Amino acid sequence: MSHEIQAEMVANVWKVLVSEGDAIQEGDTICILESMKMEIPVEATVAGVVAAVRVGPGGTVQEGDVIAVID
Repeated sequence: MSHEIQAEMVANVWKVLVSEGDAIQEGDTICILESMKMEIPVEATVAGVVAAVRVGPGGTVQEGDVIAVID
């Protein structure tokens, strides 16, 4: 079953730390967002394999945007 990791706020994507096919554990950092000069880590809420990464460094996300899909 796929699980979507979503942005919780409007922010810029500073760093993406995973790639498609990576095995991750719950709590691993998927990417780091930047908002108002603060770095906000986005963590996996489930363990699995990264099926898709839908953001890239320098991009912008809106609240609710899908950052990654975990299988």
